[in-house]
Amino acid sequence: MEKEEHSIVLDYLPYGYPLEKKMMPIAQAIGIKNFVLLQLVPRRGIKLEIGEKVYIGEGKRDKVYYILGKLPEDRLTETSKEQLREFIKKEILSSEERFIEFFNKAEAINTRLHQFELLPGFGKKHTDAILKEREKELFKSLKDLKERISNLPDPKNAIEKRLIEEIIGNEKYALFIKRGDY
Repeated sequence: MEKEEHSIVLDYLPYGYPLEKKMMPIAQAIGIKNFVLLQLVPRRGIKLEIGEKVYIGEGKRDKVYYILGKLPEDRLTETSKEQLREFIKKEILSSEERFIEFFNKAEAINTRLHQFELLPGFGKKHTDAILKEREKELFKSLKDLKERISNLPDPKNAIEKRLIEEIIGNEKYALFIKRGDY
């Protein structure tokens, strides 16, 4: 897995985590490439803004002193959770072709389970319908997918929910995220 070069600040805690003795500023962030949740320590005197893109790659970092490590799910602030949802929505809109490719190429995981069934709200009937439609013609957009298959849950919402589940790390199978180091 490629290392993260940039991340987006989800929340900035100038006095660190509440109820901890350390008064060290901390930023909760998400890596842009691999969607890894990270804890960043800013340089002295630097205040990070929510939504700000910061360099976290090798070499000199102008705003980030060091990466404290991965951000555990139980440490996510409410602001971070909301910003994460917004980040994912933007990512789905800006990378729609990536997600359409998933619907055009997804395969069965084993004899009983298809990748589509891992999407929230998608069951066997939806999977069968998608596969039949896909054989006729590949999908051109998420809108095309929704229009061609009746009673299909909104693909954008399903992808958003699945991405959040994968980012937080509670899933056995990863459809969209490569697991590994940051």
